[in-house]
Amino acid sequence: MTIKVLIVDDSALIRSLLTQVINSQRDMEAVGAAPDPYAAREMIKALNPDVLTLDVEMPRMDGLDFLERLMRLRPMPVLMFSSLTESGTEITLRALELGAVDFIAKPKLDIARTIESYSDEIAEKIRMVARARIRRHLPGTEAAPRPRQVASLGSLGTTEKVVLIGSSTGGTEAVKDLLVQLPPDFPGVLITQHMPETFTKSFADRLNRVCPKLTVVEARGGERVLPGHVFIAPGHSHLLLKRSGANYVTELSQDAPVNRHRPSVDVLFHSAAKTAGVNAIGVILTGMGRDGADGMLDMKRCGAHTFAQDEASCVVYGMPRAAVEAGGVDEVVSLPEMGEKLVSYLVSTGKVGHRV
Repeated sequence: MTIKVLIVDDSALIRSLLTQVINSQRDMEAVGAAPDPYAAREMIKALNPDVLTLDVEMPRMDGLDFLERLMRLRPMPVLMFSSLTESGTEITLRALELGAVDFIAKPKLDIARTIESYSDEIAEKIRMVARARIRRHLPGTEAAPRPRQVASLGSLGTTEKVVLIGSSTGGTEAVKDLLVQLPPDFPGVLITQHMPETFTKSFADRLNRVCPKLTVVEARGGERVLPGHVFIAPGHSHLLLKRSGANYVTELSQDAPVNRHRPSVDVLFHSAAKTAGVNAIGVILTGMGRDGADGMLDMKRCGAHTFAQDEASCVVYGMPRAAVEAGGVDEVVSLPEMGEKLVSYLVSTGKVGHRV
């Protein structure tokens, strides 16, 4: 089946280049190219595309306003084209919150050569976006069931447990929806989310604002992992869990990408299997590919308890499916119930974890 793509961008050069990239693929076709949202609206009605590529900065109506109206009235898979500036990062995170599935950084210099160099990535993302689960966004409502708030752990605040989370496509919102469920004395959390390095600090800062019960930061390496603290892997380095005496600490590595990713979920999970063993809890959320599947199996074999997000609540059921099929998952849980399940598991295992 051919994927029909509508390109929305005010740059005639970008529209032409993307059309060439898309039409060079056997399984997709650029059915139209609109210079602004008003033209796009009419083309959507006439052409019924499967995927929209959408620029943010456009005349007459900006991309975010158009995206918000689109996801309310005619939800469809959207791939954003974003600049790598600080303001571009914030806008992109807002677009993902509004329902865009994923994004690609828009080049500033030598546009033709840059787009040609990552034409395979563009095509791969369009294929993935076309398969994504899309939900209608209505004003004043949640796109998904509201997550359940979890009570304090009380005496479990001294637990030796540590929680490791991996996610990719759709993960920025899934991570947020999980963290807002958690109590302030929840064990320390390390997260690898596939993102460019210019995005991860803004992502961590945003989570810190919307999750007031927790302290969320981009990991710098060497931080002590304490209850109520969350560390996001920076986009330029793998994040690992290590020991320093009696404490867990973060460590960063610029070793080669794993599964084409740095940071890689597998790297984080393998380090947790080695460092924390039975005291580790693994969580794999929505995402494309199989990064994290081998690491989660390693965690389970070392005595960790592991969770995967269920298909119905995933934007892309790729990484969780791979982890389940590899045999590394103990429980498959919907995202709105994940926080409650994690706390229930902690309570069931007692007041403190096993010393390593």
